[in-house]
Amino acid sequence: MRDEEPPDDDGWTEDADPESVARKILLDQLSLKARSRHELADRLAKRNVPTEVATRLLDRFEEVGLVDDEAFARAWVEGRQRSRGLATKALAAELRRKGVDDDTTKTVLAEVDPTREEEAAAALVRKKLRTLRGVEPPVATRRLVGMLARKGYSPGVAYAVVRRELGAAAGSLDAGAEWAGDD
Repeated sequence: MRDEEPPDDDGWTEDADPESVARKILLDQLSLKARSRHELADRLAKRNVPTEVATRLLDRFEEVGLVDDEAFARAWVEGRQRSRGLATKALAAELRRKGVDDDTTKTVLAEVDPTREEEAAAALVRKKLRTLRGVEPPVATRRLVGMLARKGYSPGVAYAVVRRELGAAAGSLDAGAEWAGDD
């Protein structure tokens, strides 16, 4: 997959300068998409770049702003909320897997507006409701709450949003006749 692995031609040969090769690897990786320092360090280790060279280059890239875990985390959160509707719990787990430290994760996730998060949950429920026409309300509730739970929403938020959206859907369908299976 193109955005996961650049071509194997990273310039690594027996007589190649490790710093030049590492710099090329870093620039290739960053040209594809933003990455956390941890991801880049892993990529360098995978390509057998000496640890001291990798650390020195990553420090330099951080100094000049090419590697910035806080900016990476903000962009990741924004993108994943928009595209997948993930809640802060799921986003925290993803950032942890990306190697973003806990303090940075907490700082970035503290900026997430709870109202916006609830709106995202409601949008996910409304979208999924289209596929649940004719399904009994208890079954629809269970499926919708489960979907929100997998996206990191707390049970309280999930049940509140599902109840509200099912009520709105039932009201718009003549007191829920379609939800009872009376098509």
